[in-house]
Amino acid sequence: MALNPGWQKYYSEKRVTAEEAILRSLGDGYRVYISPGCAEPQHLVRALFSLIGRYRDVEIIQNLSLGSVPEDWFPYLGHCRLKTFFVGPRTRRAVNVGQADYIPAHFSTIPNFFKPGGPFPLDLCLIQVSPPDSHGFCSLGISVEITKTAVQHSRIVIAQVNEKMPRTLGDTFIHVTEIDWFVEHTEDLIEVKEFPVGPILERIGKYTARLVEDGATIQTGIGRITNSILRYLVDKKDLGLHAEMMTDAHRALIMQDVITGRRKTIHKGKAVVSFCIGTKELYEFVHNNPIVEFHSTEYVNNIRVIDQHEQMVAINAALEVDITGQVCADSIGHKIYSGIGGYVDFMVGASRAKNGKTIILVPSTSPDGKKSRIVTHLTEGAGVVTPRSTVQFVVSEFGVASLFGRAIRERAIALINIAHPKFRERLLDEAKRVRYVYQDQILPPVYEPLYPGQWETYQIFPGNLTVFFRPIKPTDERALQEFFYSLPDQDIYYRFLSAMKVFPHRNIQAMCNIDYEHEMAIVGVLGDVGNETIIALGRYILDQKTNMAEVDFAVRAEYQRRGIGTFLLHYLCEIAKSKKIDGFCAYVLASNRRMLNVFHKVGYVIHSHLEEGIYEIWFRFDEPAQVCVMD
Repeated sequence: MALNPGWQKYYSEKRVTAEEAILRSLGDGYRVYISPGCAEPQHLVRALFSLIGRYRDVEIIQNLSLGSVPEDWFPYLGHCRLKTFFVGPRTRRAVNVGQADYIPAHFSTIPNFFKPGGPFPLDLCLIQVSPPDSHGFCSLGISVEITKTAVQHSRIVIAQVNEKMPRTLGDTFIHVTEIDWFVEHTEDLIEVKEFPVGPILERIGKYTARLVEDGATIQTGIGRITNSILRYLVDKKDLGLHAEMMTDAHRALIMQDVITGRRKTIHKGKAVVSFCIGTKELYEFVHNNPIVEFHSTEYVNNIRVIDQHEQMVAINAALEVDITGQVCADSIGHKIYSGIGGYVDFMVGASRAKNGKTIILVPSTSPDGKKSRIVTHLTEGAGVVTPRSTVQFVVSEFGVASLFGRAIRERAIALINIAHPKFRERLLDEAKRVRYVYQDQILPPVYEPLYPGQWETYQIFPGNLTVFFRPIKPTDERALQEFFYSLPDQDIYYRFLSAMKVFPHRNIQAMCNIDYEHEMAIVGVLGDVGNETIIALGRYILDQKTNMAEVDFAVRAEYQRRGIGTFLLHYLCEIAKSKKIDGFCAYVLASNRRMLNVFHKVGYVIHSHLEEGIYEIWFRFDEPAQVCVMD
């Protein structure tokens, strides 16, 4: 492009009405691109469809329709047909009744469709821009995505010049000499307001927040579910943003100094996005704001750019997940619901990034509660948007399933246990039928359907050792086996009062599948979620006749003498008291002086009885320690 110092004269000569611009530019059989999303040039679109009856076989290309593009395309048959890369509410019916077409494509590759040799050479491009600055540059404002490339490769470009389009920074600028016709028309930009968050999304948001660490760079996909979880990241520090989309929820995190970009690997201090979907407040925020940079999806969604970000976290939603980890995100059976968008770009990029994470969010059931969204196999016709090899975490309102490095059997167990309780038995039966899991595999009794996350806590011990304590999960089976095999023979003898040498699946799974009401087990773990090592275990089992619970605990040898066992016993006491249990009992070898000392420091009156070298110990929570009673 040669800069034209006399651009004002060119601009003045090229100003026309919307109808004039369409009539001078459009022809039969043309391929027409329309800017998508909230940047749709509505005034131009209204003019286009008022005149489209004069033309035949016009092909219209758009990414996401939110504005004036019609919902019913039947009146336009023979005159024009829509092809879209992302199906939204306005185009969903048309696509699924055959009046419009869906093109599955990654956002990163769509710009190549418009380049020489690509499948979609463009005749006409309808866009919306900010008024030109003193140098003759207009900004694409809130939506650069694939539009910048479309403008560069279209034969004719018509721009709606809207004073309400913000002037955004980054790779957003187009000189007036690259535009053929200007239609000055000021109107409000399309707004999309946030939906209220119900209890299901609240629980999903809180679980997801635990997976996002301080300093991570985040991407959230298009949709209500992914956008809603952002409000649960308010306690994080120095997050970065590199994503195809920015919303009001991102703006709030920037204004709260949560998203700062200070620890980003590239584009430090910048939020890098491709388009905005939101409200007037968001559009005003990005106007001339150097914190936010807009770039084409060719760059933002480039896997080689994404994977340069350390701690890159891609968070996307699913319509259905099978128990091996395959994800469907663009269709419900044969019915197209949305699109691929940047899903695969960011899932692959984040999985390749140093310390990156890929997170899939899925409510456990369909909105009416009649179908499980976690299934043995995807519904017939459903598309696999993300393969099972790319997914690291799946989050439902019932917890987190860690799939990274897990076998099909382990994945199936993890996913079944975050499905809705009313579907778990059926899923387990189906998993057994296809031999995904052991034939004797069991599930936890469903006394309380929600995992008791309120009993998760961190504790610091001498040597600056930080241990995460949480209720045991069915997916801890292998880690618990490794814990028991790590214990010295003497500790095993103390723990089980016998010289156990093996810890088979049938025994360990019973310890991991508990109801959290009459039986509780707390594990102390080191390491990140999905790569945890159990270093301590404390558990109790309630005798409902006496309302007393038998308690035991064990700590790996290298972590003993730091107070971990004492903490576990006190913590189990607090949990038991919240369940209205009267007290604890235990059986301890007389030679196990360390465990006896732990009990005597618990803070309650200790009763004990020695028989054949074994102490039977018991204490009640309504008897705080003043004296110790020994039989």
